[in-house]
Amino acid sequence: MNMKKAISIAIIPSIVLLLTIGCQPQSQPADPLIPQPEKIEPPQPQPPIIEPEKPQPEIPPPAPVEPQKTKIPQPETPPPAPVEPEKVKPIEPEVKKPEIKKPEIPSADYFQNKCAPILKMFVSKDGKVNYRLLNFKSLHLIALQNEFAKLSPDEYDKWPREDKIAFWINAYNIQMLKIIIDNYPIQSTRIRRLFWPPTSIRHIEGIWDRHKFIVMEEEFTLSQIEKRFFRNGFNEPRVFFANCLASYSGPKLLNHPYYGGTLDEQLENQTKDFLARPDVFKIDRNEKKVYLSAILQPGWYGTQFLNKFAIDKKFKDHPPEIRAVLNFITNYTSQPNVSFLETENYTIEYIRYDWRLNE
Repeated sequence: MNMKKAISIAIIPSIVLLLTIGCQPQSQPADPLIPQPEKIEPPQPQPPIIEPEKPQPEIPPPAPVEPQKTKIPQPETPPPAPVEPEKVKPIEPEVKKPEIKKPEIPSADYFQNKCAPILKMFVSKDGKVNYRLLNFKSLHLIALQNEFAKLSPDEYDKWPREDKIAFWINAYNIQMLKIIIDNYPIQSTRIRRLFWPPTSIRHIEGIWDRHKFIVMEEEFTLSQIEKRFFRNGFNEPRVFFANCLASYSGPKLLNHPYYGGTLDEQLENQTKDFLARPDVFKIDRNEKKVYLSAILQPGWYGTQFLNKFAIDKKFKDHPPEIRAVLNFITNYTSQPNVSFLETENYTIEYIRYDWRLNE
């Protein structure tokens, strides 16, 4: 038994050795018919060779690429004319010049239009004035008078004759309204009431020559305007039928201003309306009398008709001033009246003037 163990022990290492050797591959003789591939060993990785960086040339950035626009078919049109490029001027620094405002040059109608609101609001169509209400609006009249005061004489001199006449008629009438409201209601004394009714404007002392106002920076009264412009300036007797005398027997005050462009028509209408009134002109054929307004007397406005209407061949029974007035009237009355005035024998009488306030 021990013998077997000893043999086993001796044999086992040899067997292990043989097995080990037998497991290793052994080179065999080359087969001439079947070539064997050569064994290629994989290359060993080499460490990277770092070369020094060379300077790269600067590459300009690519130009921006505009997105492609979808072309919409357009109708065929001729090619546009070549447009020359505008010359670019160097930009100069902007220097702001001070603005010089030219003064507004008022026209004649500027003043006439200024009168319109007051006349329209406070004067009726038949020429009556609401002085009671106008008295509360006196500031409007003062502002209006200031407009006449500020007018430049140089500008006035450029106006046509008709505009100047209209200007002075309006100035006269506005000043008359201002004098009345400055003395409204009219105060009177017992002695004066013996001659004139309580509402007569004759109770206002100095109404014609004491109440002053400014026109074109010059002082005037109603009498001075009448003498300088209406009697000696314009040689237009019809203006006396346009001036407001603020009384029942006076010419009707229009409820709108006078204008140079329509002056002749306005004066014609005023004259016709005035002479159509029975308290201005009427004929009594039975009594062989012709009645005329007191303002047509030679001592009032009668002499103002001589320059244009003086006549020697007709109305020979009357003095020159009356002949001129009668000759003037024949242009505005009926043909039967004209025939009577030219061929009949009659006397002239003047109608008593009514000075009561035209309200």
